[in-house]
Amino acid sequence: MAVGVALSVKANLGVSPISCIPYVYSLKIKYTLGELTIAMNTVFIVAQILILRKNYSLLQLVQLPAIIVFGFCIDLALFLLSSVEAPTYALQVFWCLLSCVTIAFGVFLAVKARITYLPGDGLALVIADAFKKEFGKLKVCFDSSMVVIGVVSSFVLLGKLAGIREGTIAAALLVGYLVKVYNKRLAVIDTWLRGNTPAGEEITAVPESSNLVITIAREYGSGGHGIGQCIAQKLGISFYDKELINITAEKSGFTTEYIEHNEQRLANSLLDELYAQSYAYVDDKLPPSDVLFLVQSKIIREICNREPCVIVGRCANFVLKDNPNCFNVFIHANKEYRRSKLIGEYGVVPENAMQELERSDRERANYCSKYTGSHWQDLTNYHMSIDSSLYTTEQVAQKIIDALQGTALQPQLAPAKAKFFSRTKQNFTQSASMASARN
Repeated sequence: MAVGVALSVKANLGVSPISCIPYVYSLKIKYTLGELTIAMNTVFIVAQILILRKNYSLLQLVQLPAIIVFGFCIDLALFLLSSVEAPTYALQVFWCLLSCVTIAFGVFLAVKARITYLPGDGLALVIADAFKKEFGKLKVCFDSSMVVIGVVSSFVLLGKLAGIREGTIAAALLVGYLVKVYNKRLAVIDTWLRGNTPAGEEITAVPESSNLVITIAREYGSGGHGIGQCIAQKLGISFYDKELINITAEKSGFTTEYIEHNEQRLANSLLDELYAQSYAYVDDKLPPSDVLFLVQSKIIREICNREPCVIVGRCANFVLKDNPNCFNVFIHANKEYRRSKLIGEYGVVPENAMQELERSDRERANYCSKYTGSHWQDLTNYHMSIDSSLYTTEQVAQKIIDALQGTALQPQLAPAKAKFFSRTKQNFTQSASMASARN
């Protein structure tokens, strides 16, 4: 990492966010970049202690000798690379990108060592845990504040902007991404260090099931929820939409409010990627959005193995892509129909209805793109698509059922109904027995 920092200095296009403050001060006062890096990170360690107090683990004091070595290595790397020059902008860009690649590899190795965090990352993690904030967002804010402080310090101390340029932005965008790439491409490091299967490669086998599953993907306001519910009633099978929120809350530890606000939506792909990259700096942590998707995916598979059902949304068609008994439907409608539905049934203010439609469609498209790698409205991902504005809810539901009649899944329709009536009879018998016992 020290070599990467030194290369960023030589590139003269701006240093990484975490180094910009000590770099600016090194231009004004008689201390080296390495010494000021040690000083700043020592402040971060003290801040961790002050926040955690008696909960602070003394083992984390290993950050101090690590950062002292890091600081001296920065000065050593600057000395060894003193002859490196970048007389042209092309060379500056080259050294800048090489610094990002090198810093990322250093971070990757530090994370894999599982000994400690860099004090800056450790402070962000402590603040996130202490104040119940999402680490990914907090780290982006933390790094941004380092840049802001660096900019202000530069103008106050030097009267101009120094050490913070396009290279700083490149480091902010690239380093975390490159660490994620190293994690994927160099998974063998985990095997060398721990002698086990690299994280993420252990796959739990899902038992085969003959249960019929109908997945409903839908545009907002197209009536997909009601259509799915109607199909389930007609076939006598279970229906899952909002019900999955409570099940997920029970199994994940997330609150129902958090799940309802964050599932099936991704407001901004770039911001989400920045948040996700932040988790590359710490080990054994996944972004909450990824954890939520994985938990819901597992729940969906368990439900489908247990009983025939209709599932609305949550990329269920992708989650169950290997299930031969799955029938995937996409419900869509023209914007005017959806707008009127939002106003009439969902209570959305008319002036905001169109904006709400576009926002929801964008969030669902971003969510699907991130977790499936395909576009949400790509009809090749579905067995059937239908315009709900042309028919009533019951007619759409019946057309989907009729479409099933002529497919290889037709044999699953009868067993689905049989299981429903068997379960209903069993529940009735249990209720009657309990009533008799009470009498």
